[in-house]
Amino acid sequence: MRMGLIIPSSNTTMEIEFREMLPRGFSLHTARMRLKEVTVSGLEEMEREAEYEALKLKDAGVDIIGYGCTSGSLIRGVGHDEMLERRLESVSGVPAVATSGAVLRALRALGIGRVAVATPYIDEINEKEEEFLEKNGFEVIDLRALRLKDNLEIGRVSEETLISLVEGLRHEGADGIFISCTNLPTIAAIDYLERKMGKPVFSSNTATLWAMLRRLGYKEPISGYGKLLLI
Repeated sequence: MRMGLIIPSSNTTMEIEFREMLPRGFSLHTARMRLKEVTVSGLEEMEREAEYEALKLKDAGVDIIGYGCTSGSLIRGVGHDEMLERRLESVSGVPAVATSGAVLRALRALGIGRVAVATPYIDEINEKEEEFLEKNGFEVIDLRALRLKDNLEIGRVSEETLISLVEGLRHEGADGIFISCTNLPTIAAIDYLERKMGKPVFSSNTATLWAMLRRLGYKEPISGYGKLLLI
């Protein structure tokens, strides 16, 4: 089956991680929206290109489309994810999954009501994300961030930096840990972090892939990337 992704132009991670995790028989096809800095204004401007990029993926005959940007699919608040999914489905004629919506579904599937969150974002994005999660019924126990604006810099974050960020979370009382941003490299560390933290750990990319596969009816476990892809 053909998996379509719409990602920010400066995203250098999501395609790599998806190709590593994709099961046999699935191919990946991407389109890009212009974005250099992860700011509210930049993400709002980027979203204007979404439907045009969905039309391009329609031309490729994809079976599903993912809007591969966490912050870009939640900055308008509750329902932003659903609105994007409806718009992309209307244009393309195939199912669509927005990353922030996938995150909400993953939290519910893992039974996480109280969550600790790690992000690479600046404060204006962190505030939007925490509000989005809280208003969708989840309690954010702690949120730690790298406060990076340049999206290429986010894509260059090392595994060591990521692990240090997550291990620094105050996660006592949290049911699980969410690592936000489709451009933040995460999948090499998720299994280690789950063992170290003693609770489920998932990322924007594992959530998006999981939600897209489930939407297509694929339910086989994928090992090596955390509990989410096993359920």
